[in-house]
Amino acid sequence: MVDDIPAEGDVETYTRTFTREDVRRFADLSGDEGDHHVAKGGDGPLVVHGLLTATLPTKFGGDIDYVARRMTFEFTRPVHTGRAITCEVTIDDVEDGEDRVEIAASFVCTDEDGQVVLRGDTDGVVFR
Repeated sequence: MVDDIPAEGDVETYTRTFTREDVRRFADLSGDEGDHHVAKGGDGPLVVHGLLTATLPTKFGGDIDYVARRMTFEFTRPVHTGRAITCEVTIDDVEDGEDRVEIAASFVCTDEDGQVVLRGDTDGVVFR
């Protein structure tokens, strides 16, 4: 098996606090400039784009050179700038093949109050 591949049952955890600048940059990149993301004036929190929030579970893929074939997301609550979001990725299945390792994982992201803001799952491969 490839050395960096987690085993079935392993849990990877990441925490990130999105900033107003993160949201502004993602709005520029994605073209999603809804008022709740780019409120004019004021210094209050902005609503973080769902797909920007979804970068948390994708981090584990970058760590192991994972190529996702499928990802599902359920956005359950809004995320606001200035609040820490923690994502737990659980490795549900690992199948070692000749030229690749197939991985299925699920994830849950929670805010500082322990409220679930995002959940989903993914499957994909790590090529040898």
